[in-house]
Amino acid sequence: MVGYTDMMGVMIGLGAGFFVIALAAWIYMGFALMAIAKRTKTENGWLGFIPIANIYLITQIAKLPAWYTLAVLLAFIPLIGGLALIVALAYFWWIVAERLKRPGWFGILAVIPIVNLIVVGIMAWGK
Repeated sequence: MVGYTDMMGVMIGLGAGFFVIALAAWIYMGFALMAIAKRTKTENGWLGFIPIANIYLITQIAKLPAWYTLAVLLAFIPLIGGLALIVALAYFWWIVAERLKRPGWFGILAVIPIVNLIVVGIMAWGK
């Protein structure tokens, strides 16, 4: 029979593993955003490492007004907020992809979990 302490050990291990994976993805996306900012000659690429400021950086790369960063507030709208935020981010990435001479639909792939790591990497370091 599995005891309470065994289950706590498993939970702590899973939490630590998730934390390490999330931290690695965050660092990877920060460097990718910095590289995209450099390719598009956008200033302050280091903002890619700061939560919410990275959305601001994406709007600057896309040459959108800075107030578009407020799209993150869409997530607080009950029921449809998450979907509205995904649509806004898809629009931002569409424009970024076009600025990098890629088809716009390629940018939409950046809102799909796991696929986004590949797509953003290709936009940052691909030819």
